[in-house]
Amino acid sequence: MNLSGRPILANWPWLLGLVLSWIAQGTFIDQIDPYFLTIVIYIGINIILAASLNLVTGFTGQFSLGHAGFMSIGGYLSAYLTLSCQTAYPHWFTNPGLSAALFLGLLLIGGVFSGLAGFLVGLPSLRLKGDYLAIVTLGFGEMIRVIVLNIQAVGGARGLPNIPALTNFGWTATFLILTLFVIWRLVKSPYGREFLAVREDEVAAEAMGVPTTRAKVRAFVIGAFFAGIAGGLFAHYLRYLNPQTFDFNRSFEIIIMVVLGGMGSVSGSVIAAILLTGLHEALRPLQEITRVDLRMVIYSLLLIFMMLLRPTGLLGRHELSYYLRKLKTGARGPRS
Repeated sequence: MNLSGRPILANWPWLLGLVLSWIAQGTFIDQIDPYFLTIVIYIGINIILAASLNLVTGFTGQFSLGHAGFMSIGGYLSAYLTLSCQTAYPHWFTNPGLSAALFLGLLLIGGVFSGLAGFLVGLPSLRLKGDYLAIVTLGFGEMIRVIVLNIQAVGGARGLPNIPALTNFGWTATFLILTLFVIWRLVKSPYGREFLAVREDEVAAEAMGVPTTRAKVRAFVIGAFFAGIAGGLFAHYLRYLNPQTFDFNRSFEIIIMVVLGGMGSVSGSVIAAILLTGLHEALRPLQEITRVDLRMVIYSLLLIFMMLLRPTGLLGRHELSYYLRKLKTGARGPRS
């Protein structure tokens, strides 16, 4: 992918990350404690969700509350197709290469249908602004959950069990890197300038000839696509899906990651997803002691304190490299 005219080899750190992730998958990942590995994979999935929502909310300025709905579409569709293929062609799953190719294809199908849903929802609703858009996307997310709840082919209220365990560290790291790479290059491209123009002043951007509705729909579709990919990874790792997993609280958790990290900062989304996913597991003993799930209460308090102390989030609209350069410059002192 070359959105800025740079040669592919100029993006060698991303390629190196892909290679190292699969080297790790083939060598020492199986020796890691399963509980710790589960947390790492959940962190990867949450980073994909937070970064994809940040493209819509942080870079384009459109407040969406329906990201869990797109995640559920990708998760349920890819899981249902996987179970159907396992029933019809069980020998496919005994061949590692064939099962990997099938998994990749089904993940992409789930992502494409999530993107299509994002287009169908975004085209009419993104003409709205502010609270109205938030209400529409919230309604969409709940509508998807209720529809899935009444489809017996995917388990309905009972949920969808026995999904093949195809997600591993290698696949999670691969799509994590691809998500961050695509969003990073997209933001630095002319399309990203359109996103930023819409965020800063939609009326002025439209007056200058920026196709604001098309820019918003484009961001919405790309964000929904990667949310669908995250849903497929989640489904094939947890091996069980339930409609309650994708309720409003799930969308709220993703929004917290975006706001905490900084709306308009890719690296901020990465840091916030790591912190909140780790905090989620660190608070599990507290839930066992009190018999009450206090995690959402603590998340809400954390968000309130963040808005009071640092309204722009941990990194604001800057990337981590910006603060590292400032720190390096400050350590050297001003030039004479």
